[in-house]
Amino acid sequence: MGAAQTVRTGAPPGRRRAVPWVFLGLWIVVLALASPFAAKLADVQKDRPVDYLPASADSTEVAKIQDQLPGGEATELVLVYHRDGGLTVADRSLAGEQVREVAGAHALVAEPEGVPSEDGTTLIYPVATTEPGQDEDKRDALVESVREVARGDGGLSVEVGGAGALDTDAGEVYNSLGGPLLYTTAGVVALLLILIYRSPFLWLVPLAVAGVADYFAMGVAYGLHQAFGTAVTGQSSGVMTILVFGAGTDYALLIVSRYREELRRIERPYDAMVAALRGCGPAVLASSGTVAAGLLCLLAADLNSSRGMGPLGTVGVLCALATMLTLLPAILVLLGRRVFWPLVPAFGSAVKQRRSLFAAMGSSAGRRPLTVLASGAVLLGALALGAFNLPGALKQEDSFTKTPDSVSAMETLAAAYPEQGTQPITVMTPAGRAAESLADIRGTKGVESAEKGRTGDGWTEISVLAAAPPESAGETATIEALRDGLDGSYVGGSSAQQLDLKDTNARDRTVVVPLVLAAVLLILVALLRSLVAPLLLLGAVVAVWGASLGIAGLVFEPLFGFEGTDPGLGLLSFVFLVALGVDYGIFLMHRMREECLNGAEPGTAALTALRTTGGVIASAGLVLAATFAVLTNMPLVQLVELGFVIAVGVLLDTFLVRTYLVTSASVALGRKVWWPGALSRPRAVAAAPEPEPVRVPTP
Repeated sequence: MGAAQTVRTGAPPGRRRAVPWVFLGLWIVVLALASPFAAKLADVQKDRPVDYLPASADSTEVAKIQDQLPGGEATELVLVYHRDGGLTVADRSLAGEQVREVAGAHALVAEPEGVPSEDGTTLIYPVATTEPGQDEDKRDALVESVREVARGDGGLSVEVGGAGALDTDAGEVYNSLGGPLLYTTAGVVALLLILIYRSPFLWLVPLAVAGVADYFAMGVAYGLHQAFGTAVTGQSSGVMTILVFGAGTDYALLIVSRYREELRRIERPYDAMVAALRGCGPAVLASSGTVAAGLLCLLAADLNSSRGMGPLGTVGVLCALATMLTLLPAILVLLGRRVFWPLVPAFGSAVKQRRSLFAAMGSSAGRRPLTVLASGAVLLGALALGAFNLPGALKQEDSFTKTPDSVSAMETLAAAYPEQGTQPITVMTPAGRAAESLADIRGTKGVESAEKGRTGDGWTEISVLAAAPPESAGETATIEALRDGLDGSYVGGSSAQQLDLKDTNARDRTVVVPLVLAAVLLILVALLRSLVAPLLLLGAVVAVWGASLGIAGLVFEPLFGFEGTDPGLGLLSFVFLVALGVDYGIFLMHRMREECLNGAEPGTAALTALRTTGGVIASAGLVLAATFAVLTNMPLVQLVELGFVIAVGVLLDTFLVRTYLVTSASVALGRKVWWPGALSRPRAVAAAPEPEPVRVPTP
């Protein structure tokens, strides 16, 4: 019983029994209140291009003005008829009949005119209608209606492409994410918890609490949307779920580990949980604070999708924190020690002392700290060079892991019309200057044709075809020339949107990255009472981010076959890796500081902290990496790339940076790691008292 003790919290026995039940009852009430709102989150999820576009870009203004025109934003489609050996007379006749049927069933902006390819294998009919307005359901119904009519026969392939069809296919993919993403994430977390805890019951508690946190977060996210108009997209809601389960399980692992430790020396579960929360609570709070602060910095982004992800991700992290600090402890206390069966931590028992992997890793880092530090830095730097091999900006038609009908149509167009624009550029010009603008557009270098469309609310829509293929350097030059040459007009459309996404992400990186670094640094300084240790942690996570992008550059195109990189990958992966990666640094450095306060020397404290928290950090890192790896199974390239980079970064951070580099740097720096705090100064050694003079009796 040497280490065992009975800790008195000052709370009477009745209160110790009542407090867990009170928290459990409060959460039942909270879930009952949040339930009606959580169920409505899917109804406000929007995945139109305007929900992802930059707030101040030309293409966004075009989409907004189109919403105000008669019938709202036009749905632009392209019917593509193709036969490998060349179209027959019957093929052309069938195409004409189907197009007339579409025109008879829907109100089109203009009568479609067929455009044959030079080799005679392909015939396209551009179709535009304002019938569905800005209602996504009606747009999707229109696209499906056209696809029902446009069908091939006897070797004739008929595909429906264009911006409207691409948006419908993308929306279908986003709408299908919720269920599979949630179930897959929960399944992965459950499997890992079973392996970590080796208990048939314990894994259910954190998983169930994470499920409660996710449902609660959905209700809060809906409230934010209703109160402040926060954008909710398929991407942001999916990432929110990932954060709830990933970060929430990390907090649970830390709390349960400390609780198990306290149960060996404290008799009552309630008192043991109080001691556990006092010990690890500051680290959990600081960890969630860094993630929330980093995500909130996304509010400074100009890109709508990034700015909307900030509040939703913050909601997910804070809801996970609230449940793990209140509901999880209440349930564990009510279940008592038996929840750990068969490895029950008995009161007064001692942990079997055995040389762990992390003790061995710490010893190697402690013997040659500078060598380990230099080797790790060289390795991360070499990996980061792979980022130069990342493919260019991702095109809209390359954003699906499986080829939908709309993308197949665009590929057919690209092959049949290699030197011709097939995707319209939309220009919105003041109605009073429509004729002048039309003449200027037709005189712009790179413009193949331009036709005036609808007029309303003081604006006129002009549809422009570039001579160059979609999203090529030539078309980009044409878009920029139109923007430079047309005063008071806005240039939009699918290609302009992709261009604006690329430019805005570059701008957002210069604004958001410094904000994230400053916010995280301030929190770390406040927690660790040091300047050197926070800078060490920040430098480590930035190095991990660079190495993760480098690994991505080595596998994206050669191994995965991705034709491009999402323009937002750099910013989003930076925010998540810095905010989440610092978590493990906080767990390690907080325990190191605790050991130093108890009198240990910095080198010894670093090795002790690694030995005692290494297993928890490794488990947490595996869970977080696995939850983000779930995104690699999603059907959108943007999500696959984001999930891959973050999962790789978390694993690098867990098994290389925290275990070797941060530990070796702490050993090498000694007390300087806590500069300029009190721990950076040598401990005063009390002088030995001088012996009192001995009286010698006088003879």
